[in-house]
Amino acid sequence: MQHLLYGTHTKQSQSMLPTTMTQKHFPSATAGRMWLCALGMLLMIAGSFFAWRMWLSYENAQVTRRWTQVPCRIVSSRIISERPTPHSPPAHRVEVRFEYEVNAVKLSSSRIRQVESAPTQHLDVAQLKQQNYPTGSSQVCFVNPASPAEAVLQHASRAALYSIWFPLLFVVGGIGMIRGALRRTP
Repeated sequence: MQHLLYGTHTKQSQSMLPTTMTQKHFPSATAGRMWLCALGMLLMIAGSFFAWRMWLSYENAQVTRRWTQVPCRIVSSRIISERPTPHSPPAHRVEVRFEYEVNAVKLSSSRIRQVESAPTQHLDVAQLKQQNYPTGSSQVCFVNPASPAEAVLQHASRAALYSIWFPLLFVVGGIGMIRGALRRTP
């Protein structure tokens, strides 16, 4: 005996579905809508979290821009090479010590940025960074007015603000999923 299934003739033994498909054979669409809402909420939460972290990174980068600009002198500038593990390649970082004066008090610091960058495996990259701070050179540093012992030579990057749009796409996508799931179908 042959049956018509989706416009194709099949034998009854080949047919796994009832010949007449009605709404009562399928589970409620409510479960599907709830799944889409949950997935949309997950996207919104994840996107919001990463956007918040990027905003915090941007705010931290802005902090040193409000600090007082003070002349300073580089006392020492060297590259430190070390192996994080016995079998890993050497990692190189620049160590700079500089002196500056605030309210007739001589102070020193060794921070290039507020948050130091990770060591690099490329010696030439570390050497290029060191060339910016030759020993004995005069530079400008940025001193925290609330705590003059805290000073940096460079501001942090504001790149996080320029990239914040990406996690916000997930927030918008999550809102769209929820909106689409809750919209009534005709």
